[in-house]
Amino acid sequence: MSRPQAPEYIKRLAVYVPGKPIEEVQRELGVGEIVKLASNENPLGTSPRALAAIREALRELHRYPDGGGYALRRAIAARHGVELDQVILGNGSCELIEMLARAYLADGDEAVISQQSFVMYELAVNQVNGRAIAVPTKAGRGHDLAAMAAAVTPRTKLLFIANPCNPTGTYATRAELDHLLATVGERVLVVLDEAYFEYVQRDDYPDGLDDLRRGHNVIVLRTFSKIYGLAGIRIGYGVAAPEVIATLNRVRSPFNTSSLAQAGALAALDDDEWARRSREHNLEELKFLTTELARRGVRFTPSVTNFILIEFERDVRELFVEFQKMGVIIRPVGGPGLAGCARVSVGLREENEKFLHALDHLVVGKGR
Repeated sequence: MSRPQAPEYIKRLAVYVPGKPIEEVQRELGVGEIVKLASNENPLGTSPRALAAIREALRELHRYPDGGGYALRRAIAARHGVELDQVILGNGSCELIEMLARAYLADGDEAVISQQSFVMYELAVNQVNGRAIAVPTKAGRGHDLAAMAAAVTPRTKLLFIANPCNPTGTYATRAELDHLLATVGERVLVVLDEAYFEYVQRDDYPDGLDDLRRGHNVIVLRTFSKIYGLAGIRIGYGVAAPEVIATLNRVRSPFNTSSLAQAGALAALDDDEWARRSREHNLEELKFLTTELARRGVRFTPSVTNFILIEFERDVRELFVEFQKMGVIIRPVGGPGLAGCARVSVGLREENEKFLHALDHLVVGKGR
């Protein structure tokens, strides 16, 4: 008797490979001091208010968390001027992306994505045997929202927009988003993934919650992993119309966010001083890095986030290992139009200088 086999579409799934942890590089290469610039983490650390709340919540670890996350959802709703039933929590925004695919896509249903965008969109669509329609980017690596709108068919249920985009660091403007929403109307649910929302300082950058308030068929995803420094505890949230949230709750796992995550996020939400300090640090160091890259003649995509996409003329997989040997972890990326590219997070000044020192030794001094 043969053993049960997974469906073919499951066997074809790619496995998400996260940025290498510091401990793994130390173990593999025997390198002592490591700088990790691979996962777009906040180099300043975690919101102090969040840390204090997490320590307090440790006393109740023997209890199950609030399955619906009432206190945190209520605070998010109040902050954004929406109703409680318009908010859902996720184990990071990645879980919310997977919920959307499970809730809205049946076999062969389509989701439109940008070709150079967050890899989790395609992975989530493939996990439910959906079909990801990848639209090429426009010049400069930004989402081509007009082309994405044109790619919508009767089988399209979701349209994913990373704004700003990981891994390119680009963003869609208010005018571009307005045109897309006017074009697609109610035909699809537009997913506005705003994981890096708090870092952006551009007058023409759209706040997706404004579109939700205007009645557009959108869901806005945000996270506490980035500017609030809670990446290790995994919590994010989505805001949408009540009927969308009700649908997602049908596929949400019980107790999907921990008591520690809820407590930390609730405290972080009001830590505006931490967000301001983190934003200002990022703006200063992003300017430093881009200035230094330009001075060296290294090609990169201008970014509005806390990372930069850099183009190399050498095999980026080999460079990835060579950078590690010099104590720096970067993130190679792949896919159409991204061969030879790596994503580098904005760190502390000493971390950024260590990256530039390694860059000078491995790339600038040896030809790109």
